[in-house]
Amino acid sequence: MAGDNNNEEGGGGGKNKKKKKKKKGGGGGGEANEGGGGGGKVSARGKMVAERIRKQQEEEARIRAEEEAERLRIEEEERRIAEEERKKEEEKERRKQKQKEKIERQKKEGTYMTKAQKAKQRLAEQRLEAMRAAGMLPVEAETNGGGAKKGKVVYENRKRKGKGGDKKEEPSEAADEPELKEEEAPKEEEPSETPEDKADEAIEKAGEDEKDDGEGGDDWEAKADDESSGDEWDADSDDDGKFDDLAARLAEVKGEEDDEEDQIAIEKRKEQERLRQLGLERAERERIEAEKMAALQAEEDAEARAEAMARQKRDEGKRKRMEQEKKNLAARSADDLRCPVVVIMGHVDTGKTKLLDKIRKTNVQEGEAGGITQQIGATYFEKKTLEAQTARLNETEKVDLKVPGMLVIDTPGHESFTNLRSRGSSLCDVAILVVDLMHGLEQQTIESLQMLVKRGVPFVIALNKVDRCYGWKTCKDTPIRDALKVQEDGTLSEFRNRSTEAKVQLQEQGVNSNIYWEMGDEDWTNSDFVPLVPTSAVTGEGVQDVLLLLCQMAQRKITEKIMWHANLQCTVLEVKAIDGLGMTVDVLVVNGYLREGDKAVFCTLDGPIVTEIRGLLTPPPSREMRVKSEYIHHKEIKGALGVKIIGNNLEKVMAGTPVMVVGPDDEEEDIKAEVMSDLTKLEDKLSTDKLGVLVQASTLGALEALLQFLREETKPPIPVSAIGIGTVQKRDITKISIMNEKGHSEYATVLAFDVEVSREAREHATEMGVRIMTADIIYHLFDQFTRFMDELNQRRREEAAAIAVFPSIVKILPQHIFNQKDPIIVGMEVVEGILKVGTPLCVPALGGLHIGKVESIESNGREQETARKGSSVAVKIVNESNPTITYGRQFDASNMLYSTLTRDSIDALKAHFKDQLENEDWRLVIKLKKVY
Repeated sequence: MAGDNNNEEGGGGGKNKKKKKKKKGGGGGGEANEGGGGGGKVSARGKMVAERIRKQQEEEARIRAEEEAERLRIEEEERRIAEEERKKEEEKERRKQKQKEKIERQKKEGTYMTKAQKAKQRLAEQRLEAMRAAGMLPVEAETNGGGAKKGKVVYENRKRKGKGGDKKEEPSEAADEPELKEEEAPKEEEPSETPEDKADEAIEKAGEDEKDDGEGGDDWEAKADDESSGDEWDADSDDDGKFDDLAARLAEVKGEEDDEEDQIAIEKRKEQERLRQLGLERAERERIEAEKMAALQAEEDAEARAEAMARQKRDEGKRKRMEQEKKNLAARSADDLRCPVVVIMGHVDTGKTKLLDKIRKTNVQEGEAGGITQQIGATYFEKKTLEAQTARLNETEKVDLKVPGMLVIDTPGHESFTNLRSRGSSLCDVAILVVDLMHGLEQQTIESLQMLVKRGVPFVIALNKVDRCYGWKTCKDTPIRDALKVQEDGTLSEFRNRSTEAKVQLQEQGVNSNIYWEMGDEDWTNSDFVPLVPTSAVTGEGVQDVLLLLCQMAQRKITEKIMWHANLQCTVLEVKAIDGLGMTVDVLVVNGYLREGDKAVFCTLDGPIVTEIRGLLTPPPSREMRVKSEYIHHKEIKGALGVKIIGNNLEKVMAGTPVMVVGPDDEEEDIKAEVMSDLTKLEDKLSTDKLGVLVQASTLGALEALLQFLREETKPPIPVSAIGIGTVQKRDITKISIMNEKGHSEYATVLAFDVEVSREAREHATEMGVRIMTADIIYHLFDQFTRFMDELNQRRREEAAAIAVFPSIVKILPQHIFNQKDPIIVGMEVVEGILKVGTPLCVPALGGLHIGKVESIESNGREQETARKGSSVAVKIVNESNPTITYGRQFDASNMLYSTLTRDSIDALKAHFKDQLENEDWRLVIKLKKVY
């Protein structure tokens, strides 16, 4: 019942909402039953996802609201700024208009004065002030406020009174005359009166005042009478009113003129100010530029000094290093020998790796793709291993082994890996050239032979596969002479014949050789003679002989070279990522020491890198470095030995470059420069094109080999635009997909050599239209891409066939006219070029008259696609655009017919049919271009 009740509560509607809330707050039982009713059950994860989505939507809404508010604010601010600018412009225009109106009004009133006139007025006023200060003006002039005309009238009246006359009538008349003058003056004289005239009048008035005072000094009674006269008072008061009005007007004009300057002068001053500011700004810019140049020059000088000092320190460090190396070389001893470095070379499938497997008792060969060695491997043979392997042979030879061991580099003999073989031969002290006794010298064998002779490397020739001789009796792991003793005469005869053929072939290459036990002491001392050792990598015959002979050659011919010295000679063999160790570098230490914790300098395309050696690993003795096995850790390595270095930033280290260590007395920059000196040789191999495929390889050595193969061995060369190492990732697909955008979809291809392709990369490649071609052998990769390019070119030819027009000149044979109207069927002779089905024909001599298009060609009753120069064929011509064209009316046999060439047709020929045209045909194309 309890369960039923719970179910009812869980499946109820709105009535049980309160109960549900109580159950949620109460305990877990009600919560469990809550989702078990009519509503859908939502998991905790679903709620969390819904909550996250809700928060995300709220955040997005908030961000949108903030962005909208910010946009509105910016728009409002821009509107406000624009309104302020508009108001400023309006105010400026209003002031200009007001100024202009004032100037017009002043000109009409006659009160407008230029700047020069104002200056003169100010000068006159200054002179008047000076005269007042000197007491040259009378008190009346001062009290009257300087009214010049008013004073003049008064002075004339007083002058007349002083001389005698009617004391009552004349002053009134004199007063009336100035009044008339005052009324006329504002109308006529005032506009033309200049400040200079005013100043002169003021001075003249002042002189007259003095004169009047002198003349009337005795007549003080007349003066008193004049001052006490009522009529004179009236006249003076009238004059005072008129002159006060004039003075007020002059003062008003003067105030306005002082406040308002000439507009032209203002503009001129503004322009001068603008030019002055521009000059200042230019001077400031020039000063800043000069300071920058001075600072730059100082910086360049400082850099030059620093570079010179660095160069000096580098040169000093190099000098010290060279001196130390000379001391180390002088300290060499014949009692302290290093392991000789041996390289195995030869043609593909001659048994190089199998021969090493026989010595090591391992099987690397079967672990390699296609049975072809694809990487450089280094194997260290201890001295006890050599002694054990050669014990049986040494019982008779009695050779004292002084070398501490042997280091063998297994270099591929495949022709695509010439660069690895070059690196291998450059590193080696002695070499084994493996020759197939059954086939003699082959292509790679001859190349390897020339390479060894050119570098002067002593070598032994192993005539391998001796067990293939007819009736060979196997004597497993025995010296070759013991094996030959038990063979039948026929077998020995075949062996002798084949070995003689090999010697003859070697002689043709300029190499003297002989079976090693048949060589005398003179042959040993003569470096031209090369020993031949019959071997079998399958049964082991002759392997002991090869080992003992290598030790003997090293001790006899290159003793000085294999004397150990402390100068570090270390070369990068391979760069590869190892699970658990990261990016590691396989190096060959030939001389010197390599210690854990050393500061090593490596060479990369981006410049030298300095890193600390975190670990030194070697495979177990007699195990090859490429075979995964437990590595042995070392604190110190003494050459010659192959070792794996663990460190930081080793991804871009270049194979074939030297490795050096910065010692306590060394200059780091000198070591860096020395390490980078060989980079130019490798940069040529890794230079990439703007258009091309992406090449991805497992190791840098394989990448170098693949690049060289694609550019030099393939015809035509395959361009490469990008390279990479390791697994193909999504970013690699994105990088090469740009070829689709450039219009070269054929190059949107990844050539992956011996690497894996991630799932994301494959999916992304499908989306981006990128092809991924993978292979473990270079030839297979090349075949895939070549097949793809052939199919693509064939499709493009078919598409371009409608556009491409082959060049041809034909003439009609008049005795072979089969049909004159559409379709025209006539006999033709090809004079020049190639006549193909679909070729449009015209008559240039008739203004480029279009005859029609070749629909079919027949010769001896059989249809054919083309007719070359000199052939006579029947041709059917169709003209759909002008079916009324008729032979004998618009054209006849006297007209030569030309194929109609256009720019597009010529481009199509160049792009897709270049191999089908000979030089003579291209000359005809040039000739027809001039016709059209």
